[in-house]
Amino acid sequence: MDLLDRLAEQHIQQAIEDGALDNLPGQGRPLQLDDNRQVPESLRAGYRLLKNAGFLPPEIALRRDIESAETLLRHAEPESETARQADRRLQWLELRLAESLQARQLSLDPRYADRVRQRLGGRQHKPD
Repeated sequence: MDLLDRLAEQHIQQAIEDGALDNLPGQGRPLQLDDNRQVPESLRAGYRLLKNAGFLPPEIALRRDIESAETLLRHAEPESETARQADRRLQWLELRLAESLQARQLSLDPRYADRVRQRLGGRQHKPD
């Protein structure tokens, strides 16, 4: 632990001992944290603004749709038309998510993306 972490931990422990953290709203319940691990750090503030305005990043919207399709599939009768449709939708959503993540991976390293484009006969990226 570095110095700042130790100081923060000391202040937290002191507040606990003094009772300053007793009777806080939500005490004893898990925190509702944003799951933005898939969002690059440089884009998180912008994504948070969009989220607060009611917009979701495409990957998050796809993940929610996948969860919904999985739930429908779990509750559908096996071998029913509903199960088949839910399974097809789930496969399609997972494919879209994989394509989205793959496209982002290419954009993370311009040198790698340039080599892929060159190999596929496309133009190279020119840095600004």
